[in-house]
Amino acid sequence: MNLATVILAAGKGTRMKSKLPKVLHKICGDTMISHVINAVAAAGVKKTIVVVGHGADRVTSEVAGRAQVALQEEQLGTAHALMQAAPYLSSFQGEILVLCGDTPLIEASTLLDLYHSHTEAGSDATVLTATVADPAGYGRVVRNDRGDLVKIVEQKDAAPEEKQIREINTGIYCFAAAGLFEALNRLAPNNAQGEYYLTDILEMYISEGRRVGAVRLDDPIEIMGINDRVQLAEAEKHMRGRILNELMLSGVTIIDPLSTFVDKQVRVGRDTVIYPFTFIEGDTIIGEDCVIGPNTRLINSVVGNGVSIQNSLVTESSMGDLCSIGPFAYLRPGTELARGVKVGNFSEIKKSTIGEGSKVPHLSYVGDATIGRNVNIGAGTITCNYDGHNKWPTRIGDGAFIGSNTNLVAPVNIGAGAVTGAGSTITKDVPAGALGVERAKQKNVLNWADREKDK
Repeated sequence: MNLATVILAAGKGTRMKSKLPKVLHKICGDTMISHVINAVAAAGVKKTIVVVGHGADRVTSEVAGRAQVALQEEQLGTAHALMQAAPYLSSFQGEILVLCGDTPLIEASTLLDLYHSHTEAGSDATVLTATVADPAGYGRVVRNDRGDLVKIVEQKDAAPEEKQIREINTGIYCFAAAGLFEALNRLAPNNAQGEYYLTDILEMYISEGRRVGAVRLDDPIEIMGINDRVQLAEAEKHMRGRILNELMLSGVTIIDPLSTFVDKQVRVGRDTVIYPFTFIEGDTIIGEDCVIGPNTRLINSVVGNGVSIQNSLVTESSMGDLCSIGPFAYLRPGTELARGVKVGNFSEIKKSTIGEGSKVPHLSYVGDATIGRNVNIGAGTITCNYDGHNKWPTRIGDGAFIGSNTNLVAPVNIGAGAVTGAGSTITKDVPAGALGVERAKQKNVLNWADREKDK
């Protein structure tokens, strides 16, 4: 398959009312332009050019390494945008897909169907069309009595009877590279907008007797363009539905799809159960037989098999098999939990490694720490890792027992099997097997209550 792609992404997107270029707004964890590039790549395209304009630097940065970039300094229409890709395709012999960067719902299978229909018919150009309930704003597909394509007329240039047509131009085309850019150079902006339309190339080809096809898309949702935040949310809803359906069909239980939010890159193992109001984002990978949620958010994290996470926030962390997290736990970036670790309610872990079978059951903060196997961290324990200038490490050996309400003032080492007394502030290393206690002597004032009443 000798196929190249040009993605048009130069528009400003004024209706988004945003400082961000339109194609960089995200849907299910990735930018619109990235969804389009991914669909193109999945279709087997080897060469991709993205035409940029508004916010060119930011769009260029987003597509770096995945596409070449052509700059459209002045936006003069879709044909003018395609012309900017000519230097990158001057020697290309094959077919060229053209689509817009704000159609993130497009599927690779649809692009392949368009390509195969185009090549099997031996067409010079083929346009993807769709029939929609409300065609307002779209170019109308005008056919003759035999059903052959005659032209595509834009909304602002359409006659009243043409505006009644419900078959619309999706803005996705397949062209034979041979002669395409020479034909584009012959176009004139003969329309109300004074722009160079790609649709005019179709009419030119037809008038010259060249073969032009039109392939109708079954599901018009795929070509939904996004021009404002309302449409952005609508597209997200449709993509999220696809993602959740795929997960459920693969063996994942989702209690309530309407209140579950999963990004496209996420992977979840079978027999995992996801409860409502759960957000799973980024490159998160979840194993089999897990229970996730409710009210849980996972971001760019790796979860083993048989893990339970409830009412918690987990970011850029990893958990081994059979861990138990929450409720109301916070795992911050750099947290690594081995097999069978428990992090309980209102505990926070940051940039720490916790060994197999260890427990941080409740109301504790562990930061910049290395904790061995089968360690118990008592309630209210804090690793005092920050002195106002630097972060310092805490190391706790296998089998140690940290009493409740212990302050571990880093840098400090607690040896294997050591114990700290509840309420202690530990500022010095505790040897293996030793008891570390730091408390002021208790003083009882007798008859205190009676004396207070007499005042």
